[in-house]
Amino acid sequence: MDAQVAQTAIKAYLKEIHTRLNEAARIAKAADACAEAGDADRGVQVALDIEQLVYEASRLLDAASLINRLAKES
Repeated sequence: MDAQVAQTAIKAYLKEIHTRLNEAARIAKAADACAEAGDADRGVQVALDIEQLVYEASRLLDAASLINRLAKES
């Protein structure tokens, strides 16, 4: 695999991971605010929106790791 192509792809994946995790952090902050305001049930409901973002971030990390390994093998 071409090193420059790998570098570009990895940078894009890491940027997307950052975006998703920042959104997850904002959701977690909102969920915490709900709980602190005495509505723990609503906090949990809000926090459940984090699940998909974390899943996507994890898959993007898998992809970045794979491309990194493939680039090193070349």
